[in-house]
Amino acid sequence: MVHFAAESHVDRSITGAAAFVTTNVLGTQTLLDAAHRLGIGRFVHVSTDEVYGSISEGSWTEDWPLAPNSPYAAAKAGSDLIALAYHRTHGMDVVVTRCSNNYGHHHFPEKMIPLFVTNLLDGRKVPLYGDGSNIRDWLHVSDHCRGIALALQGGRAGEVYHIGGGTELTNKELVGRLLEACGAGWDMVEYVEDRKGHDLRYSLDIGKSRAELGYEPLISFEQGLADTVAWYRDNRSWWEPLKAKAALS
Repeated sequence: MVHFAAESHVDRSITGAAAFVTTNVLGTQTLLDAAHRLGIGRFVHVSTDEVYGSISEGSWTEDWPLAPNSPYAAAKAGSDLIALAYHRTHGMDVVVTRCSNNYGHHHFPEKMIPLFVTNLLDGRKVPLYGDGSNIRDWLHVSDHCRGIALALQGGRAGEVYHIGGGTELTNKELVGRLLEACGAGWDMVEYVEDRKGHDLRYSLDIGKSRAELGYEPLISFEQGLADTVAWYRDNRSWWEPLKAKAALS
């Protein structure tokens, strides 16, 4: 069993945490109970770098203490601990993966890259939190899925593995690339008040995954971003209804 399911949008977790605790914590426990009852051979729990909080320099290793700052990240940290507890308590074959920020095709348009791309394609401004100095590592969804497959096949039970993309950018640097890709200028950027508890920087050390699983990110950010922008430009029928529905809620 590979457990991807989660409420994952930090902004929504700040205004309403209950759904995040219900889905991420209780939902994970429900799946673990079912896997244990049915004798599932391996349970891969897909998690996030946000469980560590924020790091000013260097990179997190898998044994770094968890210090989540948002309700979303706290709910994911709780689910990680429950998953690993089922390994220690019941002897279940559990593996946890923690990834950096994903991007790519079919990314829900509330997230930063698809929100900004779809806004720019519609000639609408994009909101940039604070001064744009927050740093994220970007991971193409195809590299992420390949890393999860490697953990499923070769990870050791009870272990955590990092899946990173190897491209750290400030949000302002990312916006500059998105503007260029969409043929827009900085006049399309609207600076907005920073969100509460906004982590400054995320960075994963992938040395363990490289050594034990043979994982390396293969898709360059330049090519991945170009492909992503092209996908949204060519697939309005997928994202327009989603944005219209969100606007009504």
